[in-house]
Amino acid sequence: MQRASLEMKVWFALLGLIIWLGIYLTGFSIVHWLLYVPALAFIFAAITGICPSQLLVSRFFRSKKT
Repeated sequence: MQRASLEMKVWFALLGLIIWLGIYLTGFSIVHWLLYVPALAFIFAAITGICPSQLLVSRFFRSKKT
């Protein structure tokens, strides 16, 4: 597993913050709960350097060796 570079971490943080800003401006009680999933995932990826969606997709499309 490869960790994200500093540039990718900043990108994840900015994307997560934009989503959180949108949630805030819309209203926390109005926004559907599903919108919190990518917002949390981006912040998690920015802090740890591990992108959960990238891991999920790479495991889903991993070729089976016979």
